[in-house]
Amino acid sequence: MPDDDDQRGLARNASTYGDRDFALYLRRSFMLSTGWSRAALARPTVGICDTGSGLNPCHRHFPDLVRAAERGVLAGGGLPLPFPTISVAEPSLSPCSMYYRNLAAIDTEEMLRAQPLDAAVLLGGCDKTVPAQLMAAVSADIPTVVVVAGPMMATRFEGERLSACTDCRRFWARFRAGEVDAARIARVEGNLATTAGTCGVMGTASTMAAIAETLGFTLPGTAAIPAVHADRMRAAEASGTLAARLAAGERIVRPRALVTAASVANALRVLLALGGSTNAIIHLTAIAGRAGLALDLRDLNRLSDETPVLVDLKPTGQGYMEDFHAAGGLGAVLRALRPMLNLDAPTVTGETLRARLDREAEGFADRSVIRPLADPVSPVGGLVALFGTLAPRGAILKRSAADPALFEKEARAVVFTSLPDMAERIDRDDLDVTPDDILVLQNAGPKGGYGMPEAGYLPIPRKLARAGVTDMVRISDARMSGTAFGTIVLHVTPEAAEGGPLALVRTGDRIRLSVKERRLDLLVGAEELARRRSLWRPPPEPRRGWDRLWHREVLQADEGVDFAFLRGVG
Repeated sequence: MPDDDDQRGLARNASTYGDRDFALYLRRSFMLSTGWSRAALARPTVGICDTGSGLNPCHRHFPDLVRAAERGVLAGGGLPLPFPTISVAEPSLSPCSMYYRNLAAIDTEEMLRAQPLDAAVLLGGCDKTVPAQLMAAVSADIPTVVVVAGPMMATRFEGERLSACTDCRRFWARFRAGEVDAARIARVEGNLATTAGTCGVMGTASTMAAIAETLGFTLPGTAAIPAVHADRMRAAEASGTLAARLAAGERIVRPRALVTAASVANALRVLLALGGSTNAIIHLTAIAGRAGLALDLRDLNRLSDETPVLVDLKPTGQGYMEDFHAAGGLGAVLRALRPMLNLDAPTVTGETLRARLDREAEGFADRSVIRPLADPVSPVGGLVALFGTLAPRGAILKRSAADPALFEKEARAVVFTSLPDMAERIDRDDLDVTPDDILVLQNAGPKGGYGMPEAGYLPIPRKLARAGVTDMVRISDARMSGTAFGTIVLHVTPEAAEGGPLALVRTGDRIRLSVKERRLDLLVGAEELARRRSLWRPPPEPRRGWDRLWHREVLQADEGVDFAFLRGVG
């Protein structure tokens, strides 16, 4: 379909009736029915993509953000045109939100491409909405400004602060261990999420907000503004104004120009310095893939060895996102990392990262939350990639959230062949497991039938939890929430359902983990593995609909779990 780059406003992307003049006449007549004047309808158009939903509590403040963005568009001389797209909320979707990220990206891309939009403001937050929107923006490549939901505020509760979802996992583990009774867990449940906004820790939503700002898609300094802060609405208004100016042709910076090898490297640096979510590796790989770029996990290891963790936030530290915002936010992190960053990377405002950091050179930083390079939380980055006979194409470990005592380990595998198998056996008193074992979950990757859920955070078997065990090595082809913690190896690639070595592991096998050597190996002889492989059968292909499209087109974790036909050509 032609893009009509020579046309602007409502004349853009005319409907196909075989008579362009009639198509525009019809479009204008219906738009006049909404009450806009002819003068207003002659302005450049700015779409405001709204992912608000009654099933997405994190986005319940989006009506306010839409109105603020509309104010900004009008102030900038544009015509604001709000429209809805799919909202992807982690707690509300089965089997998991990841299963619908690509659907949300398709929805957003096609609406950006098909409608008469000169520019767009994309509102997203939980949890796959921001990566879906960034993927869509790069593919549609119309001028785009991103506004994130912002984190929720922590709540005072019985002498401490709570905020979803690291605290929810902490209390649930104590409940499973018998340390917290049903009455108290119910009180906790009512105090984990008490305001609008995404999880109030450095989980996936906050990590992706920081990555969106690092890549240059958001206004500087807006990634960490709390959802309920007045500045969040002011940020939406200013973003609308910028989008209107982009729509009018002022210093147009298109999304594809923002996603380069240099900006992706910057985003990886920031991810590592934040101790951010493992999910961000998959999402950033998918975003880069839309621009025809590959993200090599070996580059992640090189950067991780050079990039310290600078931010002391949950789930790896102590603070909450509201503390991060008050401490100087992402700007303080970028200034600390300045010697390591590619400073010529552009931003949607038209200035380079260098210009931004020069302008903010005297910005405030609370060093109790955001450390300087000379005094980091950890001298190395929060994530590492592992390779070996169990993960030929890689796996991810969030070492900043793990127990270093478990980094070098050889032990017996206790295998769960599926999520139902784990659910049925993990809490049985007769489960053959010891604290020294390695828990292994199979068939929870992209093609495992559940869309790669956040099941990699395998629970400690109940009988061990009651005995005081709080961490074990856990390995799977699944993901885990960015709010989770523990010595957990994720994204094992190829996955079990693709016939990767993970599918061949049996209870009693020996597995060796070495973070120092970046290795993950299955210590089983080649002859025995060949015998097992001869007996392996792939899962049946779904018969229809989204299930079938997903199964046929979805790529592995090292390629971003995007669909093969959606990736850019590079």
